[in-house]
Amino acid sequence: MPEPAPWKIVIHWRAEKALYRLPGDVLQIVRKAIQKLAKNPRPEGCKKLVGYEGLYRIRIGDWRIAYAIEEDRLIILIIEISPRGGAY
Repeated sequence: MPEPAPWKIVIHWRAEKALYRLPGDVLQIVRKAIQKLAKNPRPEGCKKLVGYEGLYRIRIGDWRIAYAIEEDRLIILIIEISPRGGAY
């Protein structure tokens, strides 16, 4: 059975800006987590954000990655990368 096509990851400019500010060790962990979303957009531990259609978040240590899933286009849009207290 062929492996399903991976999802395309699109990073919003604000999230990209936040990536550049992360310390090196955290940056590597966050990038790996984002890459894993391309294979499984709803990994174990992801949470659907209440009050929003198609928005989810994953927790990476003290950091949160908020993203939207566009099912029809197989796109995952990374909206926000922020520390736990400043998320959303």
